[in-house]
Amino acid sequence: MDNVERMEEFIREYYYSDLIKASKDDRSLTVDFSILDRFDPIISDQLFEAPDDILKALDEAAERTINEKIHVRIRNLPESKLIRIRNLRAKHLGKFLTIDTIIKAASEVKPQIYEVVFECPECTAKIHVMQESNIIQKPMQCDCGRRGDFKLLEKKMHDVRWLVAVEPFELTSGEQPGEISVQLKEDLTSPRMQKKTDPGSKLKITGTLKELPKRIKGKLSTKMDMYIEANHIESSDIEYEELEILMADEKIIRGMANDPEIYKKLVSSIAPGIYGFEDIKESIMLQLFGGVPHVLPDGSRTRGNIHILLTGDPGVGKTVLLKLVSSLVPRGRYVSGSGVSGAGLTATVVKNEAMGGWVLEAGALILCNKGLIAIDEFDKMNRDDQIAMHEATSVETVSIAKASIVATLPAQTAVLAGANPKLGRFDAYIPIAEQIDIPETLLSRFDLKFALRDIPDKIKDERIASHIVTSRTLPDSIEPPVPTHMLKKYIAFSNKIVKDIELLPEAADTIKNFYIQIRSQTPSEGVQSVGITLRQYEAMIRLAEASAKIRLDEKVRKEDADRAIRLMKASMQQLGLDFETGKFDIDKMESGVTSTKRRKIFIVLEIIERLQKELGKEIPIDDLKAEAENQGIEDIDDIIDRLTREGTIFMPRPGYVRKV
Repeated sequence: MDNVERMEEFIREYYYSDLIKASKDDRSLTVDFSILDRFDPIISDQLFEAPDDILKALDEAAERTINEKIHVRIRNLPESKLIRIRNLRAKHLGKFLTIDTIIKAASEVKPQIYEVVFECPECTAKIHVMQESNIIQKPMQCDCGRRGDFKLLEKKMHDVRWLVAVEPFELTSGEQPGEISVQLKEDLTSPRMQKKTDPGSKLKITGTLKELPKRIKGKLSTKMDMYIEANHIESSDIEYEELEILMADEKIIRGMANDPEIYKKLVSSIAPGIYGFEDIKESIMLQLFGGVPHVLPDGSRTRGNIHILLTGDPGVGKTVLLKLVSSLVPRGRYVSGSGVSGAGLTATVVKNEAMGGWVLEAGALILCNKGLIAIDEFDKMNRDDQIAMHEATSVETVSIAKASIVATLPAQTAVLAGANPKLGRFDAYIPIAEQIDIPETLLSRFDLKFALRDIPDKIKDERIASHIVTSRTLPDSIEPPVPTHMLKKYIAFSNKIVKDIELLPEAADTIKNFYIQIRSQTPSEGVQSVGITLRQYEAMIRLAEASAKIRLDEKVRKEDADRAIRLMKASMQQLGLDFETGKFDIDKMESGVTSTKRRKIFIVLEIIERLQKELGKEIPIDDLKAEAENQGIEDIDDIIDRLTREGTIFMPRPGYVRKV
């Protein structure tokens, strides 16, 4: 009995009903390797060493069984056949194996000729020539002995897509991730599979490792590249949409949503090993659920994702918090700013020989689309790389125009960033923009900003120390009230149920009144301080929507608005309070210049202009200081330094200043 007959017997015994179903649906039959191994261990061993022969036999057996062309896919290979990309060697060529990957780049689906049928003009015989290169190969001669040109009768084509696969982040701590090209053919390029294999997808790919010839000036090189011809693909990182939520799970989730203590339980489930920071944990909880994106009639889109920035003293747990939160979310990633480039975060264009030309490679923000990215050491990123994030954090897309590739990629990603103050510890009296190296324009895109302070407090310090000891000696005592797997299902179910959300008049009025109240604060010494901007107003609406989603409620109520306002106040209290006036000032929070200081700068510039008219273009610094002190400005040296750094004034010679 040959292999085809043996495989036909196997399919009829174990997979006949699945084969009938496959003939009506996606034209592929998935076979579990463990079942094949039990049926015929010899053939299962041959599959690893000569996969092309066995897979061809399986396809022929399936076609014989129902007289239709069906591709057989093999899944669930033993762990010994799971090879890291970096460990692939020449000895693996031609072997059947599995790799864990994240898709970094993908080509378009294109047709490719795999077989051409020619006809001999003399004997009319049909000659089948398999095509394995980029140029159509013609037959050398016919069986009748004729050489020369042959008539082309038929071109057989199938769809092909190329992927660039890299090792998952969690496998490559401290290492450069391994990379390999993957070829998908036929049913693996269907619209459903195309979506499944888009950049950012975390996949387990089973296939045959093959050589990819390299050409130098048209001639074959002795150096080869490798690629995997995929046989089976499955997601190894379950998306929110793919999480299986059983009836029992739904009952538990709905019960939790109706629990009046659910907010406290969810907050306690986020990093229970870190003591305190309830406001920050509550904000992160709302970030995980997210608001609802809105598309306005004119086509403009308002994002639903919530961005949070954490700064503060060293040793308070920022990094631990970022890593834990990124692990709670499918497509959640943790990166460190010192090792991230703009292209690594957004997108870049590279040349790929396997795909034939320039290819768009997705960065981390795109890989985390519909997920969360935690960026530690955010202030250590290059300024150009930070600027590259402006579009992604605002309109949630990444646009690129390089090497004839013009594209806009989705980056609907929530950003949780951590940054350290320049001088080591956070100073509440100095504006945040002066303490961390982040452009003011990017700083303003964060909905909430928090400072984690390490202030000595005997009672609090004792509680923290006790909490740490308890977490080490009795780890079960800090078990999260909502287990991680159930939290993921809760978030997925919330996103599935709450597609649209209504802002009730009472909630809308509550947020609006708070906004107007802060905006209309009493002018400070004749200059109006900007207490809050429209960006914070929209942020409060997003926070209120996320609060409603936790209850699986499609209506934003007053309690949600109150929660959003309380968190916004907590954020502004830490970073947006002008200590000279005792009022909230958003400029201190985002631009680093409070309205009070801005007024002083304006007065100093007026003095310079007036003295220039009286004394000429060059003004003695002593005269400027004396005039400023007469008008009650004491920190004149700081203002002169700031104006000099900004290029508004300069010193033509020692002891004199001049306005540019």
